[in-house]
Amino acid sequence: MTHSPRIAQAFAGHGRRAALMPYLMGGYPDPDASRACCAAAADSGADLIELGVPFSDPLADGPVIHSAASDALAAGVTPDDVLSVCESVAARVAVVLMVYANVVLQAGLSTYAQRAAAAGAVGLIVPDLPHDEAGELREACDAQDLALVPLVAPNTARDRLEAIGEDARGFVYAVSLTGTTGERSVLPPELPAMVEGVRAATSLPVAVGFGISTSEHASAVADIADGVIVGSRVVRAAGEGGSAAVGELVAELAHALA
Repeated sequence: MTHSPRIAQAFAGHGRRAALMPYLMGGYPDPDASRACCAAAADSGADLIELGVPFSDPLADGPVIHSAASDALAAGVTPDDVLSVCESVAARVAVVLMVYANVVLQAGLSTYAQRAAAAGAVGLIVPDLPHDEAGELREACDAQDLALVPLVAPNTARDRLEAIGEDARGFVYAVSLTGTTGERSVLPPELPAMVEGVRAATSLPVAVGFGISTSEHASAVADIADGVIVGSRVVRAAGEGGSAAVGELVAELAHALA
């Protein structure tokens, strides 16, 4: 089940082995640069963008993304600023907001879903919201035609995986390893079997993230999954070289998925 034709189109219409979904931290290195980085990613082959909302205690994020969030917060970036970044690029590429539950709860579930939809987002990823507690937000998102995208991990039990797959919207985010995001030297050898298990539990596309940091990794994941999510490496490029570096990296990754 999907409530987002744009997500379905992003996974079906790229003409490569898998859709490419870079992650960028909203408002980092600053709001204007963040808009430019998103535009560069869209111009260079991104099929979707995962746009992070900076949060003070990002449990799923490794050091690069955590540092970017801290810098954005220190500079005064707010959730509304991130929605403004989303709005700037949403007409050109599907944007899924990666937002922690506390930010959504503070705004109110329906209010946040309305604001996200008004900014052109096509979905939300809420990494610290357990599946058992996601029903109310899923309804609020459904009412706005937003996909509440679930995450599954290598240690997700089979019966739970089936329940998550049944309730999934948009696509399923398969976390390649336990722990936090970050660049890794090798991909987990169990990943193909994990993706196969997720595929068996849902009819939606399966995208893999966490630890994918090179073109070789991206190519290997494209052989087994419908989507490739690259986070820390892209955020590092944004911090080191701004939109030009992001565009160059996304173009390299897109080429690796051809």
